[in-house]
Amino acid sequence: MLSESSSFLKGVVLGSIICALITMLGHVRIGHGNRMHHHEHHHLQAPNKEDILKISEDERMELSKSFQVYCIILVKPKDVSLWAAVKDTWTKHCDKAEFFSSENVKVFESINMETNDMWLMMRKAYKYAFDKYSDQYNWFFLACPTTFAIIENLKYFLLKKDPSQPFYLGHTTKSGDLEYVSVEGGIVLSIESMKRLNSLLSIPEKCPEQGGMIWKLSEDKQLAVCLKYAGVFAENAEDADGKDVFNTKSVGLSIKEAMTNHPNQVVEGCCSDMAVTFNGLTPNQMHVMMYGVYRIRAFGHIFNDALVFLPPNGSDND
Repeated sequence: MLSESSSFLKGVVLGSIICALITMLGHVRIGHGNRMHHHEHHHLQAPNKEDILKISEDERMELSKSFQVYCIILVKPKDVSLWAAVKDTWTKHCDKAEFFSSENVKVFESINMETNDMWLMMRKAYKYAFDKYSDQYNWFFLACPTTFAIIENLKYFLLKKDPSQPFYLGHTTKSGDLEYVSVEGGIVLSIESMKRLNSLLSIPEKCPEQGGMIWKLSEDKQLAVCLKYAGVFAENAEDADGKDVFNTKSVGLSIKEAMTNHPNQVVEGCCSDMAVTFNGLTPNQMHVMMYGVYRIRAFGHIFNDALVFLPPNGSDND
């Protein structure tokens, strides 16, 4: 009798492990049974300056006004110094920026997500943004508090992209069969992607809150899993020379690596002139970036930009 009970218990344990493994593999390798074809991510490039110059001045002005970017920054109380730096620097250039925090923080205004789980915070932030702003903004940019973003370069990159198409882009990374946009470099979703994601958030079997796996996927991987069910795939953003414009490292670290890998092309081998983001910055580095990108001026040297993006009304941006 004891022998039979022992065998039964072993069977239950073994069956549970097998079920858990199947569930995990189902999420990591998601989509092979449901997709019509295998997707290889595209390398999306910024528009050509010559093409922009062909547009009339009136059309360019209309374009500059029509591009509206809503920025989502996910923060926790431990990030308070970074939070302050982000609020005082690049987020002023968003058409609207809001901070989504894990709990109430008296020092700064934020939207309380009431959870420390980054994936739940991301889900709730996207839901809030869609419910409140889907009729106001066509592009939604999500970043962590160590990221510095140049919003004008983001708008320029998106210039010839149609927000009614399911764009999901940034710095693309691969983990097994799963291609995803790294949250460290920032994530951009078009309004169409937001619509599709919003429709899945209430379907646990397609977009689970916890994942139901042996180990938990990071929030950016979880997002990719959900978006795959909606036919939205990660796209890598690059300039005309094939350099990434969403960077998961700081300028300093990128240049240091370039000095090792491309000693004769330190800056050229490092970073795109059209860079949108850098990551891994301290609060002081945020302010240094702000100075370098927006405040320093070389008199007598004029950039003949094809397009000018006007700041939001009432903004105190630089």
